[in-house]
This record gives sequence, C-alpha cells and structure tokens, in this order.
Amino acid sequence: MTVMPRLEDLEDKSFDPFLIEKLSTGDCPDPYPRIHELREQGPVVEGSYRKQFTDVPDVQMGHLPQVMVLGYDAVMKVLTQPEIFRNKEAFEHNLGRSFGNTITVMDAPIHTRYRKIFQKAFLPQVVAQWGETVVDPVVNRLMGEFLGRGEADLIEEFTHHYPFQVIYAQVELDPAQAPVFHKLAIAQILSSIGAPQGPEASTKLGTFFGALLAEKRRNPGTDLISHLATVEADGERLPDDVLISFLRQLMNAGGDTTYRGTSVLLTGLLTHPDQLAAVTADRSLIPQAIDEALRWEGPVSSTFRYAAQDTEIEGVPIKAGTYINTVLASANRDPRKFENPDKFDIFRSRSTRHVAFASGPHLCIGQHLARVEMTRALNAILDKLPNLRLAPDKPAPAIKGHLLRVPEHLWVRFDR
Repeated sequence: MTVMPRLEDLEDKSFDPFLIEKLSTGDCPDPYPRIHELREQGPVVEGSYRKQFTDVPDVQMGHLPQVMVLGYDAVMKVLTQPEIFRNKEAFEHNLGRSFGNTITVMDAPIHTRYRKIFQKAFLPQVVAQWGETVVDPVVNRLMGEFLGRGEADLIEEFTHHYPFQVIYAQVELDPAQAPVFHKLAIAQILSSIGAPQGPEASTKLGTFFGALLAEKRRNPGTDLISHLATVEADGERLPDDVLISFLRQLMNAGGDTTYRGTSVLLTGLLTHPDQLAAVTADRSLIPQAIDEALRWEGPVSSTFRYAAQDTEIEGVPIKAGTYINTVLASANRDPRKFENPDKFDIFRSRSTRHVAFASGPHLCIGQHLARVEMTRALNAILDKLPNLRLAPDKPAPAIKGHLLRVPEHLWVRFDR
C-alpha cells in the first residue's frame, strides 16, 4: 500500500525558487524593440532568443546550434509542420528534465494517441462546468480577503494565487497546501539553468502525485485525477508515468501561465480606462479583451522546436539538428498582421488569430480552461470592485521579463 508523503516533508524552507525564477525569465522591461529589430533582419536569425536579453547561462541548451524564427508567417510554418519541426528533441533537454514523459515532449504517433485521451478531460463542455463548481469558490475566497479595504494589490493578493488554487480544487487538495505546491511547481522548471533544486522538486512532485494517483484509483471520486486515471480513448488509458508527468506540468501550464495572462489582462484594462469602462458596461466584450491581452503580452514569448531534416523557412535554409527558437511574441506583434501591434486595443480587428496558445498539433490543451478562469476572474472583479482604478499613490504596473512576462504589482483602489 502506497503511503502519502507529508507535504511539510517536501519543502526546502531554505530555498526560494521565485528569486531564481526571475533570473531565468529576466526582468527586461520591454523586449519588443529588440524583437522588432530581429524580425526586420529576416524570418530566420542566428542565435538564441534568451541571449538577447540575459547573461544567465542556459546550461542545457546554450551549446546547441540555435536560430530564431520571427514573424507571423514563419512562426506558423514551424508550428504547423510537426513532421519537420519536432517537439521531442526540442524539449527533452529542458521540459523533459522538469516534467518527465509529458505530451509536450512527444511527437506523432505517440503524442496523437495520448492527446486524444487528455482532450476528453478538457473538452469545452467539461471545462465550462468547472466555472461555478471550481473556479468561482476560489475567486470568491481570495477576493473576500480584501473586499472591505477599498484597496488591494491584485497580483500579490489575487492573480498570483487563484489559478494554482483552482488546480488544487480540481484534484481535491487542501488549499492550505498551496504554498508548498506552488513553490515546488516553480522550482521544478529551474533545471534549465542548472539549479539542483529543479530535479529535486520534480522528484518530490512525482512521488506525491504517484501516491495520490494510487489513492484515487482505490477510492475514485469526481476530481480531475480520478477522471484522468479512468478515462479512455479507443480502449486505451493513460500510463502512470505519462499521467504523473502531465500533473507535474499542470502546475505550471495551468497555473503559472494563467496567472500571467490574467495579470496582463487586468493591467491592459486598468491602464486604458476607456476600454475598462467599455468592458464593464458590456460584458460581451470580455472574450475579445482576453484575446487582445493574450496577443499583446502572451504568457510565453518563445518556444522551441527541432529541425528533424534539412529544410527551409521562407527561403532561408535550415540544417537538420538545428534548434528553433520560435518567437511567438514576434508573430503576435507582427505589423503585417496587426495594425499598431504594440498598442493594447480590444476593439482591433480579429481577422488574424494570435498564437499565444501556439498552433498545430501542440495547440495548448488547456486553452479552454484558461479562458474560463480569466473570464470568471474578470467578471468577479467588475462585479465586486466598483469604480476600479489604479492607486494614484502607488507605482503604475510594469510588465517585466523576456520569456515569461508579468507585472510584479497591480495596486488598485475601488469603492467599498
């Protein structure tokens, strides 16, 4: 019989992964001038995206041959040709070390098989049901801590916590466990810069989720883990190692990126009061506000692919074995596709789809959940924080980072 490890035994109290994470993701106030310069050099530029903004060494991939692919059309070509631009080799050095045998580190036909099973747990009609039963209680609990004050830091007191607590609720974990899980979730991604706490955190989470999976199989419930442990597609279930790796990644893909996306959405609206007023008066504008936030400041600026064969991108030859820095931010701010791309404008034409969730067979499997979380959070804020505005006596929000972008603070005032 598997014994559940105690959470307090998993925490390294002497280590703060959030400080080291900032070294990895950077504190660049605005990478877009450099991104525009790179894109103007052509669709393919030699070198590493990361090295454009930080001297922090990439111990896993820094020595490998890399190019940056920039601009909407070039990025889409990479994302939608998985037989040429592969995931497995691209991520086995970084995410593979952090999360294990997850679907991000797979290609067809294995990726196709397992993704089909996972998708049954994240269908839009399934995710929509979580809005009231899972998301709303978390949002209400967190907002209840500051509703009576008339002021808050929406990052520190709200967006930095609620997506993770939604995940804990989905897998029926006690909210009191949040600090340890959040810490481990961030620590595990630090393998890419050689921090020894990275693989250590991955091992600890794997041990915990393995024990939890065994418990849910003995006593299944209505939670996400119980569902994933039993869901089938074409008579096949998920192997334990794939499921545990997915749960490791869920802490980041479902938590960290949604926290960043929601923070940027609120920042965009609060720094453009006319657009905030429009959304407050007409909630049907929320979907396009979310899409604009994702386009304007997507949670992830760049992702990797691996050239499995000699090929070309818009006439530029690419040698087999090259690692492709697919700069999503350059696609989402390509002036050939988006007019005044550096401007936050929820009313802009939506004729071109952003690539904040990537595209092709590796299109983010949790995008529907992210939209539900962002929608429910924004609705609750507009409902419960009347006359919401930036705090005049506090610094304005500043979005920072070159890879994962977010403001550190979002101080606001509202009527009580």
